[in-house]
Amino acid sequence: MATSDFGPDLTASAALVEKADPPRFRAAMAAPVAARRLLFPLYAFNVEVSRAPWVTGEAMIAEMRLQWWRDALEEIAAGGKVRRHEVVTPLAEVLDAEGARVLDALVEARRSDIEALPFDDEAALARYLDLTSGGLVWTAARLLGAGPDDEAAARDAGHALGLANWLRAIPALEAVSKRPLPDGRPEAVAALARGGLERLARARKARGGVPAAAMLPLAGTGHVLSVAARTPGAVADGALEPSPFALRAEMAWRAMTGKW
Repeated sequence: MATSDFGPDLTASAALVEKADPPRFRAAMAAPVAARRLLFPLYAFNVEVSRAPWVTGEAMIAEMRLQWWRDALEEIAAGGKVRRHEVVTPLAEVLDAEGARVLDALVEARRSDIEALPFDDEAALARYLDLTSGGLVWTAARLLGAGPDDEAAARDAGHALGLANWLRAIPALEAVSKRPLPDGRPEAVAALARGGLERLARARKARGGVPAAAMLPLAGTGHVLSVAARTPGAVADGALEPSPFALRAEMAWRAMTGKW
C-alpha cells in the first residue's frame, strides 16, 4: 500500500479507509503523496462518524459515539490540547478551526441516521447530503488549497456524490427498515437523480481552483445518477454500479488530466 513512510497513526487511518471505504481509498492513492497525508485522516474520520449510528441498536450509545467526535472537533477548533487517538491525532495536524466547524455540522447531520424515520421532504434530504457529503468534499478541497470562491462548486460536487452513494445504498437501507427516500415513486426518483446531475454539471462549470485530488471520489457519480434518471427501477434493484474497469479507467484519467 505505498504508505510505508507514514507514521503509525496515519498508517492506521489509511488502513481503516482501505477496509471500510475502498472507493475513497483508491481515490486517495490516485492523488499525489502529499495529498494523501491530508486526505487519509479526513476520510478515516468520515468512516468512523458514518458508521457510528449503525454499529449499535441502542440510540443512546450511537448518540454518545457521535458526541465523542463532536467533542474531539471542539478540541481541534479551540487549538489547545487534543485527545490522543489514531484518527483524531493526525486529523488535528491538518484541520483548522473552520474545517472543524464544517465537520461538526457533518457529525450533527449524521444523527438522523440513528432513527428509522424518513426525511420529511426532498429539501430535508438535500440538506442532509449538503452537510454530510458536501461538507466532506468541501473540507477535502480546503485542505488541498481551495479558496472561499470554490466552496459552492465543491459542495455541489459533494451533493451529487452523496446522492449517488445514497441511491446505491437504497437496498441495504431498506433491508434494515430505513425509509431512505421522501418519495419512492419512479418519477420522483428520476427527478431526484436529474437534480443531482444538474448539481454535478454546475460544479464542473464553476470548478475554478477546486483541486482535482479532492474530486477523485466522484468517479462513477455521473454514471450512477444517469442510470437512476433513465431507469429509476434500477435503484431498488441495486443495479446502478458501473463496471470496475470503467471506474478504474475514469479515476485514472481524472488523476492524470486533473479534470473532474
